[in-house]
Amino acid sequence: MSTLPWIEKYRPKKVDDISYQDEIVAILKKTIKSESGEFPNFLFYGPPGTGKTSTILAAARELFGPELMKTRVLELNSSDERGINVIREKVKTFAQFTPSGHRSDGKPCPPFKIVILDEADSMTSSAQAALRRTMEKESKTTRFCLICNYVSRIIEPITSRCSKFRFKPLSKEILIKRLEYICKEEKVDCDQDALATLVTCSEGDLRKAITYLQCASRLKSVCIKSSDILEIAGV
Repeated sequence: MSTLPWIEKYRPKKVDDISYQDEIVAILKKTIKSESGEFPNFLFYGPPGTGKTSTILAAARELFGPELMKTRVLELNSSDERGINVIREKVKTFAQFTPSGHRSDGKPCPPFKIVILDEADSMTSSAQAALRRTMEKESKTTRFCLICNYVSRIIEPITSRCSKFRFKPLSKEILIKRLEYICKEEKVDCDQDALATLVTCSEGDLRKAITYLQCASRLKSVCIKSSDILEIAGV
């Protein structure tokens, strides 16, 4: 039995798998297929659990292939490492080495790396200023994707260097459809009231809803009810 968290197991592998974010999906697909090799810095913002991190990871997987992901992509959570040291050390060290390697499937591999800074709105102003300088200095070999809930907390010298996209809240129908798919794949019996409660308790956050569902599946060997979800959510 797999111990992998379902939020990772069912994370979209391709940009086409991203739900309800048509504008950014269309632009990313066009960018990935571009023969010019142009790939801008991105700033993704919007409510939690709407696919921001999954989208850039899916794009990176298509660009580099799964075998080069570990050497071409640096993912950091800025809320854990929001001081200036993470900018000067981890990001700078990763960015300064020229990317190398070839895809095993023979497809062309872009000559740059990607740094993903999750929860970038948690970074201090000094850390953001340091990041801005690093973005300028390493622009030949590195692209940055900043992810945040509140774009107003990102300094203007950074936002002006990024293509900005707002991720829309996921509709109830999209959330339930995804949860039903996971239930089918995992052979979990969950009634419709419980699914509706999952959507309500997670407040539109698909990541949270999937986590609640996995917790409920571990605790209940029979059909998951609405009361089970409420108990797990602490409501």
